[in-house]
Amino acid sequence: MRILLTNDDGVHAEGIEHLAAALAELGEIVVVAPDREQSASGHALTLDRPLRMRPLREHWYAVDGTPSDCVHLGIRGLLRTTPPDLVVSGINLGLNLGDDVTYSGTVSATFEAHLHRLPAVAFSQEMEEGYSLQAAAAWARDFLAVLAGTALTPETLINVNFPATAALREMRLTRLGHRVYHQTVVEKVDPKGREYFWIAGTPEWIHENGTDHAALAAGYVSVTPLHLDLTDYPGLDRYAPLCEEFNHLHGDALVGVGRGNDGESRGQGSL
Repeated sequence: MRILLTNDDGVHAEGIEHLAAALAELGEIVVVAPDREQSASGHALTLDRPLRMRPLREHWYAVDGTPSDCVHLGIRGLLRTTPPDLVVSGINLGLNLGDDVTYSGTVSATFEAHLHRLPAVAFSQEMEEGYSLQAAAAWARDFLAVLAGTALTPETLINVNFPATAALREMRLTRLGHRVYHQTVVEKVDPKGREYFWIAGTPEWIHENGTDHAALAAGYVSVTPLHLDLTDYPGLDRYAPLCEEFNHLHGDALVGVGRGNDGESRGQGSL
């Protein structure tokens, strides 16, 4: 198995080193990761400047871009003739739970892989007393070995979070939790008299059974299947009356826009 490995903590981070060493037992590991920390970069692609990919050692590359850049370059550039079987991101230093997956560079790297129809898994570690990246990497290796033998498909998109304990055993299948940010903006003035701002705030989790947060709080590894179809399917029915009313009110205005009485185009384009 060929595994493309990335992260958002940077190519020199301890988490990716442990993960690469553990996953080497499963096959060939190719590391393409940011040359510096890219935490909270979300699913950003760099389109306004060229990207540079620098080899560090055999099968290890540093990119001056985001985690999504790294996955894109890995799949469509470096490994275009020998594509990976799996994309793995992590181990992130810090959890990626609930709504925070939309901000996470770690998880967004797997989103990019998913868009290329490749299975992908993200791993994140709670940073509290008792945590062990080595234990988390060993757990990740065993999990991916089982996954590869039973349920690895192009639709695979999984977010895994480890509690801060070296005795990692049971996992729980979970859904994304939700937390409320009591957000504030802290205004400061630098020595030259210019204003600057810090986005700060205190997050508060909504406690619900079955969520990734609840599993972590109980000491379990949370495993959350994800998908990128953001369509609000009930909303298609909910907004149907709005669609009907709008089309009824504006139907006469929309019919024949840019056309003459004979129905021929008058060059203005039509809806």
